[in-house]
Amino acid sequence: MEKTRMYVMMGNEVEDPVISSAYLCEFKDLEIKTILLDELFKTPDAPKPSEELVITFETKSLKEIREMVSSIDIVDAFNHVEENPYPRLYKIVAEAALLKLNFDIAQKAFVKCDDYQGICYVNRVKKLDDPQKQKAEIAIYFKDFDEAEEIYKKIDRKDLALDMRVRSGDWVKVLQLVDQGVGNDELINIAYNNIGDYYGERFRWKNAASHYALAQNNEALAEAYYKIEDFDSLSKMIDILPEGSPLLESLGEKFQGVGLCEEAVQSYIRSGNVRAAVDCCVLLNQWNQAVELAEKHNFVQIEGLLSRYASVLMEENKTVEAIQLYRKANRNTEAAKILNNIAKDLSRSQASPIMMKKIYILAALEVDSYKKRILEAQITGTGTTAQTLDSLITSDINTMSDKTLDNPWRGAEAYHFYLMAQRQLYEGDYEAALKTSLRLSEYENILETRDIYSLIALAAYYSGYYKECSKALVKLENIQGQSEEDKEAYEELAVSIFSKNPPRDPKPRMVKCPGRNCANNVSDIVTNCSECGSNFPACMVSGRPIMEKNYVQCKTCKHKAVEDEQRGSE
Repeated sequence: MEKTRMYVMMGNEVEDPVISSAYLCEFKDLEIKTILLDELFKTPDAPKPSEELVITFETKSLKEIREMVSSIDIVDAFNHVEENPYPRLYKIVAEAALLKLNFDIAQKAFVKCDDYQGICYVNRVKKLDDPQKQKAEIAIYFKDFDEAEEIYKKIDRKDLALDMRVRSGDWVKVLQLVDQGVGNDELINIAYNNIGDYYGERFRWKNAASHYALAQNNEALAEAYYKIEDFDSLSKMIDILPEGSPLLESLGEKFQGVGLCEEAVQSYIRSGNVRAAVDCCVLLNQWNQAVELAEKHNFVQIEGLLSRYASVLMEENKTVEAIQLYRKANRNTEAAKILNNIAKDLSRSQASPIMMKKIYILAALEVDSYKKRILEAQITGTGTTAQTLDSLITSDINTMSDKTLDNPWRGAEAYHFYLMAQRQLYEGDYEAALKTSLRLSEYENILETRDIYSLIALAAYYSGYYKECSKALVKLENIQGQSEEDKEAYEELAVSIFSKNPPRDPKPRMVKCPGRNCANNVSDIVTNCSECGSNFPACMVSGRPIMEKNYVQCKTCKHKAVEDEQRGSE
């Protein structure tokens, strides 16, 4: 081959040269495949389509036999090939003989080229009793399915056309033929299902889903919805599928994989696998739902699992996560205990009183949520009011091992009054500060004794209540565990104060005790009546004892405030 000329030699004969600058790639079945490398190297980053770069040339003998089978008798063409035998040439003669329904020549040609399948095909076509059917089969052989269908329709054999379309896998044409009155519903479903498979193999899942729906192939439809992330349609299938269907469990796994706990649980429940539903809730950290399912279906293992998980979180110092875990699981008392423990730890490190107050409020709200839930559960059930109260009392006894939860608002009250007393003291309202700080003596188990009585002594001194100041200093002198230096300092302070001011209080303002059937008069700074033993609740706005009935009560914490004080604070 010269640079621009290609020669083909047949024995000792040389065919006419072909003008081409392409490079040889393959020589097979009397065809020469070449490639235009020069064109390819011009634009290697953006090559042209392969159809433009690859050129196929036919040899002289191949061209001649193609012309002969179309212009002369097929027998003469066969005899010509006999003189110059080659399998590809016999193949061309055999196919041309089929088109002319000359089955004898076709069979001989297939024998010569060792095409066993071709021989069997000719034998099968020869057995057909109708030439039109033979023509249709030959059209199918050459993949001219439309021509074959037209032939079958002309002889009124749409059933054969339908069978041909099914065998060729042209399911769209199958549906068209079914619309013309051929086939049955089962074939329609098969067609839709295969069309869905076609789109699915090409990742066109939206089209696949529509055809799977028409085919009523729920398993494939669920997979298609999952692929296109159409979880709304996927969730609708939960109610469509019959209970106990294996596909429901598969749906549950799909929903669980994307974090849709509610749908996953619904799928598992309808499939009858309650254990999988509980495990799903645990895996997705939906502990409240997990506990509800466990209680409903008597899964006692959930309690141990919940405790272990919370223990792991606490060991990893993930206290907030542990609280959230218990809250989601409706274990409000456990969350409250952790919050109280946090508050106790912070109190030892002299943390901000405002922060301490907030933590105690959170703990109290958790306990109130627990009591409210128990009460609602009992009221909406079949129990009586007495049973409801008994249940609340029993639950309190069983769950309140931490005594600080008996009255969950005490911690918040303590720091509320502690902050209020100091604010009043700095504002110069010394008598109000004394009334508020005297209330702090009820919270010695929460606040430091030194802090409580130091505040009382200071407020009493500045307000002129030296008797109360003396009591507070005596308490400070007798604090256990303090150093001798501190004790002597308190004694010296008491001497310096009371050497100038006798330990007497100013004349108190007396008011009638609001207790029932009590005629005693009490000082307006005391917190209880010495006669009837009535305790006077504190006004949460001013800190003073409430001895009248003109007060309002918070719906959440149930604490009270005098209306006049509340308006004054506003």
